[in-house]
Amino acid sequence: MRVFWMSMLAMIAVFSAYGQFNVDGKVVTATGESLPGANVWLNQSKYATSTDGDGYFMMSKVPAGTFELSVSFVGYETYTKVLQVDQDVSLEISLKENVIKGEEVFVYATRANDKTPTTFSNISNKEIEGRNMGQDLPFILQHTPSMVVTSDAGNGVGYTGIRIRGSDPTRINVTVNGVPINDSESHGTFWVNMPDMASSVNNIQIQRGIGTSTNGAAAFGASVNLQTDMPSQEAYAKVDNSFGSFNTWKHTVEMNTGLINKKWAFQGRLSQITSDGYLDRASADLKSYYLSGGYYGDKTTVKAVVFAGKEVTYQAWWGTPEARLNNDVDGMMEVIANNGLSDEQADNLLNSGRTYNYYQYDNEVDNYQQDHYQLHLSHVFNPNFNVNGALHYTNGSGYYEQYRADDDLADYALPDVVIGDSTITSTDLIRRRWLDNDFYGFTFSANYSKEKWDLSLGGAWNKYDGDHFGEIIWAQYASTSAIRDRYYDNFGKKT
Repeated sequence: MRVFWMSMLAMIAVFSAYGQFNVDGKVVTATGESLPGANVWLNQSKYATSTDGDGYFMMSKVPAGTFELSVSFVGYETYTKVLQVDQDVSLEISLKENVIKGEEVFVYATRANDKTPTTFSNISNKEIEGRNMGQDLPFILQHTPSMVVTSDAGNGVGYTGIRIRGSDPTRINVTVNGVPINDSESHGTFWVNMPDMASSVNNIQIQRGIGTSTNGAAAFGASVNLQTDMPSQEAYAKVDNSFGSFNTWKHTVEMNTGLINKKWAFQGRLSQITSDGYLDRASADLKSYYLSGGYYGDKTTVKAVVFAGKEVTYQAWWGTPEARLNNDVDGMMEVIANNGLSDEQADNLLNSGRTYNYYQYDNEVDNYQQDHYQLHLSHVFNPNFNVNGALHYTNGSGYYEQYRADDDLADYALPDVVIGDSTITSTDLIRRRWLDNDFYGFTFSANYSKEKWDLSLGGAWNKYDGDHFGEIIWAQYASTSAIRDRYYDNFGKKT
């Protein structure tokens, strides 16, 4: 009986396999280039997959029958075909570019290609999504060549930075949709001001060494060019939540209307990221939003983009001494002596372990908000010639708060305090150093590409107006200071 039933099962398996087939193929562009990451599925069935790095796909054990095959990829028209499956099927599918592809006109003049004499890497939307766990963009990009990233808090949330080929952030040109992001005074990029920006980025190009630029010398070391999300073919909404070490939470809500009447599209995102940080007290509370809406005509595209970030980050700027990492008591005593640490500060260093943070005041925070507004216009005259322009405005306002022990009153233009026979020349105090700045302008380019020719002509005009000032919000001995008195004023203007 056992032999009988085993024989029957084998026959059933043979008959089942006989009615199953493979559906495979390759997805390419109209020019024959592979499309990795394209979605492939048989409608109203469980069979779905995506193309690999070379554009190939396979669905196995598909039963005999008639199916509607669909293939989609952002920036291309969805391909559909009625498929009769009664044997193994192999296909080569060519997707036509959709008008949405024209959004690349926005960043054309700042993007390198195979004709450009510079080394570059492209990071796709799929790669960004796979790495996006709430950390700042430098940590999402850290696996690209020649890049070193840092994190003040030790976990990639809050203040982070990058170096590319050894060049510091002041020589790395960062743009979003071709609009410059670098601070006009320090020329660095503060990624903490754009929390969860990765959730609204479609692709990124990193150029190593001198490359294309919209703001001059910053491109000496490298360029990082971000292209924000493009409309999807269909509407969707998404909620993304994640939890990780050091009490790190990420909450994101997204929506996309898809193309409405094949002409209009709108997108939105709300995000909050919180973390205690690896270092003591190195917490971060980050909030952001992203909105975009646009008209996508056959030749003309108009798109408005608004995004903003609000961050409250506990300061951890000093780092941890090597002696503390190695539990070297003699080395830590040298650190205490060389830096004139107080008894309280010395106790903090000697007893904090590897998570040591120099700052101990409970509100030693950076509190800053930055709002970005962009309006883009592009027009395609023919397949070889297009023009684009963008108006932009960025407003940033906020402060960092510091506790200062035994500061001289004279450093704040305050007279000494006389109490009876005693003259007090210094005091403990808490101060805030403010920045309230505006940055605005426009960029434009005309682009021609045909066969061996690849030409761009463009320019930009930008203006920066920054107001720096400091306030003492508490002092043990206040002298003649009054609330909201400014102990310094400084104005930075650049055109």
